[in-house]
Parts: sequence; C-alpha cells; structure tokens
Amino acid sequence: MNWFPAALLTALATATGDTILKARFSHLSPGNMAIVRSTAPMPFLLPLLLAISWPETDLIFWQTVGFLVPFEILALLLYMQALKVSPLSLSIPFLAFTPVFIILTGWLVLDEKVTMAGLLGILCTVTGAYVLHIKSSRKGFLEPLRAIAKEQGSRLMLAVAGIYGLTSVLGKKAIQHSDPIFFACFYFVLLGIVTPLSLGALRWITNGFGSQNKQSTLWPFKKTDRNPWSAWWAVGLAQTIMVLSHMWAINLITAAYMIAVKRTSLIFSVIYGKLIFKEKEITQRLAGASLMVLGVGLIVLAG
Repeated sequence: MNWFPAALLTALATATGDTILKARFSHLSPGNMAIVRSTAPMPFLLPLLLAISWPETDLIFWQTVGFLVPFEILALLLYMQALKVSPLSLSIPFLAFTPVFIILTGWLVLDEKVTMAGLLGILCTVTGAYVLHIKSSRKGFLEPLRAIAKEQGSRLMLAVAGIYGLTSVLGKKAIQHSDPIFFACFYFVLLGIVTPLSLGALRWITNGFGSQNKQSTLWPFKKTDRNPWSAWWAVGLAQTIMVLSHMWAINLITAAYMIAVKRTSLIFSVIYGKLIFKEKEITQRLAGASLMVLGVGLIVLAG
C-alpha cells in the first residue's frame, strides 16, 4: 500500500469511529462517551506496544506527555459533547480550523510570516464554515455567522480545534524525543488508562467523596444498553486502523501531503451524516466541508 490509500484509509477510519460513537453511544454522558472512545483501542494497541522495541525517552518526553494528557482529555470531553448534541455534518467540519489556529498563533506569538497560500487557506476554511450555514443568509449576510454561534456543536468543535492546535505541536515534540509508532501506541494506551481514572475521580469528588447515588464513571454502559460491546469493539478497531494507517502514510510521504488527505475525513463525516442520520441540507454542508478541506490543504502546503 502506498501513502495515498493509507492516508485515505486514515480519513475513513476517523469518520467511521465518530459515526459509530454518535449512533450507538450518544445517549451516554460526554464523560462516558469519552471513556468508550479512549478505552476501545486498548485491546488492539496494548499487544502491539508490548511487542515493539521501546526507544530511549528523556525528561522532555515525559514533561511533554504530562502537558498533553489533561488538554487531550478536555478536548475529548468537548468533542463527545459536540457529537452528542449536534448533527455530524455541522460539528466535525469545524476541526478544519486546527491549522488555522496554528498559523494564527505562529503569526501573533512567534511573529512568523503568513504566506499568500496560508492566507488563501484561512479564507477557504472560513468561507467553508460560512457555507455550512449559508441557507440562513436569506435573512441577512451575517446570519450564517450568527447560526454558527448558536449551534452548540460548531462552537464546541471550534474549541476542540483550538486545543488540537496546541496538542498537535506538543505531540510532534514528543515524537521527536521518542518514535512515531511507539508514541502512537503508548499515548493511546495511556489515555485509555488515565481518562476513566481521571473522570472517575472527578465524579467521586463532586458527588461527595464516594457517594453511590449515581452511575459510576468507570463503567459507562447501562443495563438497558443493547449489546454495547460490539459497538465498543468497532470503535476500537476504527481507532486502531486510524492510528496505524496514519503512521504508515506519514512514513512514506511528507507530513503536509498526508495531513491534507487525512482531512477528507470531514467530507466522509458529512456523507455519513446523510446516510446514517438522514441529516438535511447535505449539498451545502458537503460544499462547505470541501472548501474547508481545500483550505487545510493550502495551509499545510504553505507551511
């Protein structure tokens, strides 16, 4: 398999995992949805982690991982809330703003120059977000922007994109002080352990130090859930395919090209929204998502 099919498989696996989560687990709380997503890849990735040789790691690696984990958990909770409350085709595309935040942060904080391709990429991404809600423009030119502000899933995914703008930089730093395959396996296994423990401790504290009057966060499923384990395994398989195909592709081609193709997951999510959830106004949402993917491509190529 060359890099392009692997990158496209990464995009499809990402969108597929999100779709399964929304279809089968959106009745759970965002915290329990986060536990499902973080623990599901562990049965696949833990054996691989134990089988590969571990690189030498230094203090910088562990410090970086220490900074990464709390931000990752916060982003995961916001991500799950967005999946829970909003149409897939209106929430997931806003992840395209991650490189926008990265390029703007570099300009504002580091005084890095923004190229013409980068500016065009930002313009395409913002225009795509506008097109997602363009039907409301009949009421006024600024109405799509107000619609974005009113749509909870869009707002939440914008926040997630901002956090990912930080964690993507930290993740690259951690890889530079370890190894890509090792870090991917180690990091997802670590999240599968830390996420339920952290959320469980938080609920234990907020419920009055051990109150038993609410469902435990460490056990996300309810007795009334219909065969949740098959969906849990499916989410884990999708996440694992995403991780491994991502690493395969990025080892074969420049990261910018790979990430640009991976962001076609936004388009796959819009298509899933129509096929699985019968979401409306799919043509404008597909056009908006496509513009956002084009914007991402311009930004990463400009970098």
